[in-house]
Amino acid sequence: MRQLTVEKNDAGQRLDKFLLKKFKTMPKSMAYMYIRKKCIKLNGKRATGEMMLKENDILTFYIKEEFFDDIQKENYEFLKAPEKLSVIYEDENIILINKQPGVICHQDSNYHFDCLSLRLQHYLYKKGEYDPKKENTFTPALANRIDRNTGGIVIGAKNSEALRIINQKIRDREIHKFYLCLLTNEPKKKEMLLKDYLIKNEKTNKVIILRKPNDHSKEILTKYKVLETKNNLTLCQVELLTGRTHQIRAHMSSIGCPLLGDNKYGNKKLNEKYGLNRQCLFSYKLRFDFTSKSGILEYLNGKEFSVKDIWFMDYLK
Repeated sequence: MRQLTVEKNDAGQRLDKFLLKKFKTMPKSMAYMYIRKKCIKLNGKRATGEMMLKENDILTFYIKEEFFDDIQKENYEFLKAPEKLSVIYEDENIILINKQPGVICHQDSNYHFDCLSLRLQHYLYKKGEYDPKKENTFTPALANRIDRNTGGIVIGAKNSEALRIINQKIRDREIHKFYLCLLTNEPKKKEMLLKDYLIKNEKTNKVIILRKPNDHSKEILTKYKVLETKNNLTLCQVELLTGRTHQIRAHMSSIGCPLLGDNKYGNKKLNEKYGLNRQCLFSYKLRFDFTSKSGILEYLNGKEFSVKDIWFMDYLK
């Protein structure tokens, strides 16, 4: 028999979800079998998978000891990632990171020890703000992501409540994300809200933009504003209203204005002329504009954060 106390970062989730996060080597079918056979009790009483956990609840387990094997420090994957981050803003709940182009946000199918999410965990571990041994299921996490070759602001959450709120605010479009990009053509209109539909080809990792929806498409909303045109290049500010794969790159290309440096949706010969192999796109500004309750993050309402040093701005000089 083993007992476990539900911590603050574990609260607010279903028991079955907790089990699958806590015991990573436990098959899903076995977790539900343990629940069904009353091998897991909540506060001394029979538990069901849909029960919501509260802080300081006591879980009692009558399961195989192998699932309680402690993870040794030297096996923490995040310790293999660099610990240094370019921090724009940080408090007890969130951290805004300036992700550099070339860094992936999460481990991909090829598996990488170095990604932004692991860097975040390593950074907070070194600061003493994250101790895996004191957490049952929570790890510091990224609330949004940007493409490998796109730089800019990524939001990290230090606790589960902050992560839940930020994720909801992103879904409700109460966090505004602004990008800067260099286009190889000038749009016909100086400012416009583009509304179209997108389909992703998983095999080619490329998307197609449609003017009319079909059964497999997803709506995309991209708002752009021309800021400057110089040296046959156009600097645009883009507000991302929906966050689909390659949305800005594909959407701007669909109106005849591909991004400089984008070989997937743009002009390869022109990109070679500039010596570029990544798109001139940067998530440079973030604004919190809460219109509903925001709990422990209420203090962020109305605040705006930005990055001044954008790597491709010299092409306009």
